[in-house]
Amino acid sequence: MREKAPAGYDRHREHIARGKIETVEYASETVGNDRKAMIYTPPGYAEDNVYSVLYLLHGIGGDETEWYRHADPQTILDNLYAEGKLAPMIVVFPNGRAMPNDRAEGDLFDPDKVKAFETFEYDLLDDLIPFVESRYSVSTGRENRAIAGLSMGGGQSLNIGLKHLDRFAWIGAFSPAPNTKSPEQLVPDPEEASALLKLLWLSCGDEDNLKPISDRTHAYLSEHRVPHVWYEESGGHDWPVWKNDLYHFSQLLFKDN
Repeated sequence: MREKAPAGYDRHREHIARGKIETVEYASETVGNDRKAMIYTPPGYAEDNVYSVLYLLHGIGGDETEWYRHADPQTILDNLYAEGKLAPMIVVFPNGRAMPNDRAEGDLFDPDKVKAFETFEYDLLDDLIPFVESRYSVSTGRENRAIAGLSMGGGQSLNIGLKHLDRFAWIGAFSPAPNTKSPEQLVPDPEEASALLKLLWLSCGDEDNLKPISDRTHAYLSEHRVPHVWYEESGGHDWPVWKNDLYHFSQLLFKDN
């Protein structure tokens, strides 16, 4: 068990520098239309500096606004910057449902909508990342790129990140959902994964019905000696858990110690 975030970690504070969060549109050749993402730039963001990037994904019932609406992530991050606890990074909140109508409406478990979460792999790699790297002053190396997410987005982060270790060195899964591939598929070469990963984070609430998915992955990683952070915390499949994950996970990113 890791300690919970301290009281006030997610509360708006006066007299601190603040980042900026905005909605952008990018052309997706994968989907065939323009798509939206939200992007947080840290306090003091300047084009003459170079930043790392965290791609932070939502759950099956959300879209690019889900983190913003439920977790106020910019406040959590602003507070951490004020305390000197974060490396310089921008955070991209994509829509992980890569299809022409990507709104979270109707039957969320419709096969086409579920399939769209798989298609997002190509939208991310071929469309969104190039857009971010053309518009913002960011490093383009794998060691400056992270992917993480909650529930369905946690499964996506493992599926995409571990498949593309040439693109991502930092991977986080918060309460990953049943879209998570089997451990043997995720990490077919434990030695290679161990050598390339800067951080592999896996966490889940102890009252979460989906915890067996995380337990299975953690057991495989441990058996094959793949270094990772396993964070079993109190709580269910809900926002207090995921906000706490963001607080702790973000502080580990883009640091060598």
